[in-house]
Amino acid sequence: MDKDHDDSFNARLKAAERRHGLVEEEKKPDPVQAADQSLASLALRAGTEMISALVVGVAIGWGLDHWLGTRAIFLVLFALLGGCAGVFNVWRLVRLIDGS
Repeated sequence: MDKDHDDSFNARLKAAERRHGLVEEEKKPDPVQAADQSLASLALRAGTEMISALVVGVAIGWGLDHWLGTRAIFLVLFALLGGCAGVFNVWRLVRLIDGS
């Protein structure tokens, strides 16, 4: 087939798809709304990273204390380790977003 014929067909096909609503037009996002949305998602993810690391650390510490019959030694130790891991995860997240 002729290349001009193919180009003409593709142009008419895309125009027909747009006319019938089969292809969505690209809309440019509002930069202010996008910044607010990304900031909110970043804060939610950072909070989730901190809480989840702390919960895992406390659960491991409590489980070890319960299993070994000790008095909150591992709970305190793993709570501190979980908090440190949470801070480290948030630091890595912010560093990736910042581009450093």
